[in-house]
Amino acid sequence: MELSERRKAILCMAVEDYIKDCSPITSGGIKDRAKLDCSTATLRNELNTLEAMGFLRQLHTSGGRIPTPQGYRFYVENLLSSVTASNSELENVRKLISSRTNSLTDIVSGIAKIVSQATNYPTVVVMQGLDGLILNDFKIIPLLENKVMVLIGTMAGYITDTLDIAATAQECNDASAYLTKNFKGETIGAMIENIEEYSLGMHGEIKAFQKVVDTLIGGLKKLNNQRLIDVRREGSAKLLENSSDIEGAKKVLKILDDEKELTGALELSGNGGIEVSVAEEDGSDCSVIKAPICFEGKQLASIGVIGPQRMDYAGIASALKVVIDELNQTKREE
Repeated sequence: MELSERRKAILCMAVEDYIKDCSPITSGGIKDRAKLDCSTATLRNELNTLEAMGFLRQLHTSGGRIPTPQGYRFYVENLLSSVTASNSELENVRKLISSRTNSLTDIVSGIAKIVSQATNYPTVVVMQGLDGLILNDFKIIPLLENKVMVLIGTMAGYITDTLDIAATAQECNDASAYLTKNFKGETIGAMIENIEEYSLGMHGEIKAFQKVVDTLIGGLKKLNNQRLIDVRREGSAKLLENSSDIEGAKKVLKILDDEKELTGALELSGNGGIEVSVAEEDGSDCSVIKAPICFEGKQLASIGVIGPQRMDYAGIASALKVVIDELNQTKREE
């Protein structure tokens, strides 16, 4: 819906003021703060028009106005067209992503924790399948009690797993060398799909450590089919401190305990950028600002910051922009 520049400015001011201190906007308040060349009466008419269009609503007669879900939606869509990555508190994200010696799950979980601490809102990561990641190397190490540890090197970090299998050091070394030799540069999906063909074609070479390879592939298939969820609750307590929206905070905390709700809330359209769902749109109980976590051009996970309708959309979008830009920058530098 097209709005004049003046109405856009008034609406954005209404949303930002309400987010900041829960203050309804009035014509007098706009006149005092905004550099708009018009009278208070004209501003009152503009507020009436924005209310009639569904962007604002009045709490009571002659009182100020607050944003509606439609008003928040308009604000968010205008915000996302110009959001910049300027949150200096997220410098640790850059350090974390630039490290390739960390576990992949630790990197993704670390991103969620840093974003949650920086934004003061609960943050959730839902990891997708691993099949698109490109392989670098394999390290298989025998442990006690009939177990082996597997470290699978990818450009995004190491995937670690422990397998219940007895194997000698030589079998582990041979399996590591075989898998690295034949699958370096391939995706995990391609390896899972083609391992049987390699096994048949090279039976003599792989026979001695076949059980290690077979168990590893079984473990990878299981990991690839899982949707791992990491919920970071830093900021949850702060939600309850906001006495103006206790019910909204309770709805957020309830969703954090519902895996099905979380996975649905973090689904992305696939446009590769930041997306926002506003509370009360389509019956949703909370707002979600979300973005993809991509490595090597493939989406590995989605990250979302969850809160009530009245939340800091600009600050959170800026934080997630840091993550997206840093991942893209890391890919270009490789």
